Amino acid sequence: MTQGIRPVRVGRVLSTALAITSIGLGSCERSDRASVPAADSTSKTAELGTSVAATSGGPLDYTPPPDSAIPNDVLGASIRRGQALIVHTSDSLPRFVAGGLNCSSCHLDAGRRRDAAPLIGVHARFPKFMDRTGAVIPLEDRINYCFTRSLAGTRLPTDSREMQDIVSYLAFLSTGVPVGARVQGEGMPKMPKLTGDTTRGAAIFASTCIACHGAAGEGNPPAIPALWGPKSYSIGASMSREERAASFIRHFMPLSKPGSLTDQQAYDVSAYINSQPRPDSPGKEKDWPAEGVPYDVPYNTNGHAAYRPPARLVPRRNPAGAVVQPPRSVISGPTGKAAGAIGRGTQ
Repeated sequence: MTQGIRPVRVGRVLSTALAITSIGLGSCERSDRASVPAADSTSKTAELGTSVAATSGGPLDYTPPPDSAIPNDVLGASIRRGQALIVHTSDSLPRFVAGGLNCSSCHLDAGRRRDAAPLIGVHARFPKFMDRTGAVIPLEDRINYCFTRSLAGTRLPTDSREMQDIVSYLAFLSTGVPVGARVQGEGMPKMPKLTGDTTRGAAIFASTCIACHGAAGEGNPPAIPALWGPKSYSIGASMSREERAASFIRHFMPLSKPGSLTDQQAYDVSAYINSQPRPDSPGKEKDWPAEGVPYDVPYNTNGHAAYRPPARLVPRRNPAGAVVQPPRSVISGPTGKAAGAIGRGTQ
């Protein structure tokens, strides 16, 4: 056990209802290692989905195996601990999460709900190239981008039991998914390009959102996450982008009546929320080192001017721990330049 990490409360009931109450905002790309089939799992859904993907060439119509298929062995214990960490992140890993956010604040139903930044199939798509990083990264690095950006916390040691438990759970949610395959419902639906109005957004927030999230966006963690302030997601999270937050709001908020807001209203609320103070994201100026910066990224990077940045950025408690460095070659000289082609001198 990594020093300073609290034991996970595995005994808690990990029901869908509890995961739903943790709804909030977090990182949400079209979520992207070969899967490790769970013992005792004979999911016909996974077998059928593989066949569909092979014949149609489109995303796999995939449903992950139920919790009842988690094996009763050492691997199963790791899977269950990983699930507990996804749902109770701030409670189980307070050293690594700045506020009251949990992974399930964004990845609804413990990562099972389609179109809500699901975690299903993600294990089959790493390592992969990430344009925001400008490098091929492993799944552990992608998880740490969530910890440092969406949870506004500190990176989790990649060799820790906790990291491997999370990876075990993600592998279980990808049982039967072929390496590199896409699944239906990844990420969140793309929204039409609109512009939010903060004044209208403030009015909608007051009438529709304030009952749960509070007048100051403070929420009631961990059940209801903060939407701004020091305990919310950082400016480097995908949800700090106006279009991404609008998609989450449009399809899943308010909790009591999801889908009741129009596209424009969702953009208005998103603009209002993202105009408020939130944690900084150290190293954000290095994002998208090549090209392809989304239009609504709210900070300066690679020739891109910040789009409607928040009123103020809250300094991070551990700036160095909030940065995930891209993989670097060990074949390099003292200046960092490559010393030669891979394999040179080994012939």
